[in-house]
Amino acid sequence: MTTTAVLIVGAGPTGLTLACSLARAGVPVRIIDKSPRFHRESRGKGLNQRSRELFEDLGVGEAATASGIEHITLRKYRDGVALADDVTFGDRVPTPDAPYASGLIIPQWRTEEILREKLATYGVEVELAGELAGFDQDEDGVTATLTDGRRIRAAYLAGCDGGRSPVRKALGVGFDGQTEAEECMVIGDVRADGLDPAYWHQWFDEDGGIMLCPFRDSDHWQLQAAPEQDAHGRNLPPSLESFQRMFDRHARLAGVKLTDPTWFSTFRVNVRMADRFRVGRVFLAGDAAHVHSIAGGLGMNTGIQDAFNLGWKLAFVLRGQADPGLLDTYENERQPVAAWTLNLTDERMRAVREGVRAPGVGTEAVLTDDVTTLGVGYPWSSLAWGGPKAGHRAPDAPCRNATTGRPTRLFDLFAGPHFTLLGLGAGSTAALAEAEAAHGDRVRTFGIVDDEGHVGRAYGVEGDGLVLVRPDNHVALSTAADGVGEVVAHLARLGG
Repeated sequence: MTTTAVLIVGAGPTGLTLACSLARAGVPVRIIDKSPRFHRESRGKGLNQRSRELFEDLGVGEAATASGIEHITLRKYRDGVALADDVTFGDRVPTPDAPYASGLIIPQWRTEEILREKLATYGVEVELAGELAGFDQDEDGVTATLTDGRRIRAAYLAGCDGGRSPVRKALGVGFDGQTEAEECMVIGDVRADGLDPAYWHQWFDEDGGIMLCPFRDSDHWQLQAAPEQDAHGRNLPPSLESFQRMFDRHARLAGVKLTDPTWFSTFRVNVRMADRFRVGRVFLAGDAAHVHSIAGGLGMNTGIQDAFNLGWKLAFVLRGQADPGLLDTYENERQPVAAWTLNLTDERMRAVREGVRAPGVGTEAVLTDDVTTLGVGYPWSSLAWGGPKAGHRAPDAPCRNATTGRPTRLFDLFAGPHFTLLGLGAGSTAALAEAEAAHGDRVRTFGIVDDEGHVGRAYGVEGDGLVLVRPDNHVALSTAADGVGEVVAHLARLGG
């Protein structure tokens, strides 16, 4: 039997984000996946603005940006005629507090590849053909058995193994919800030579529709459509021939032929959420914990954000920087977010269905501030310790390092598996030193000069003050410069 601190089942974006979060914190981790090889399927094709911030924290933001498309233009057609263009978040520009004005169109296989490359820098590789047969847990850990007979002992196990999650089923966790009978789609990756890759083409007619989304540096497009039906009204399985017939009917571009299919899938929407995200030493994240409509592209993003939340907490406990009770906050924080996501995506899908009935309208109905998830926070959490913005996302801002005088930005200071204590004004200097002396293993301290007032405005701080930011870049506490005792006391209560 081999051992590790955390065993992750499932090497999609959720599992890989969790693995990167743990590995960079120095926590021994293994990640297994039942697939015999890495896929090249587009699947979940978008990183939203909040996920881009977290990828920057993990050190993979530049690679993702280089591989994705920002502000993609939706071209809407009716009866084969282009009627309107809509640039996604076209009215937005980067701001001091939110550096990403747009999400990214990027195929899921590339997102996973970027995360695997980062994980490899920590000496961790995905173990393919590693299918879980079962597991047992006790007070001290989890013993997992693979289908090939291997056994792995871990302190904790994370099920990031998709909507049909064997981990969830083995736990006996309820997955209540419903299947949306009318929301069925066929999806695939095809070549469409001759189609302009500057646009996400969306043809919606009275009798159906079809969409083709391009990717940077790729000859393949993701095709989405309602399935064809036979004479009896039964859905036909996806095929290249079916895709071509639907394309010809709606696009009416005789010179464009679909070729070289590399992936087909039928997607039927389930709207379900696990009734627990944790059972003992086993956790659920991503699709294993919640599934919903594709409207807004929040499935993969919610999983990534689950993992970022869970990762720092597991790392703190396993490094002895917090008591195991910290892990209770994972479900407490992420389950309400999952419930909100289910409701939001359901509402957005209804808006799209209604909207595409009008000529010149496409999927832009999903493009609300909500789908950026920049507004997602945990003000109800026991880790929201007080002051303005407690529990909410920690914004970015330009500033200067008070010690060196050099320009910096808050996201650069936050990056890493640690709390960050910001000191604004000369009156915070002694407080920073006191916090560093008391909890230097948990927190990094920075005196900053807020020349343009961006930090003060973003965090609701006037004059000299302290802002404590969690490792997942949410505000834990803000207080006056003489309130360092609160900071020290709250960090001490983490235990460990």
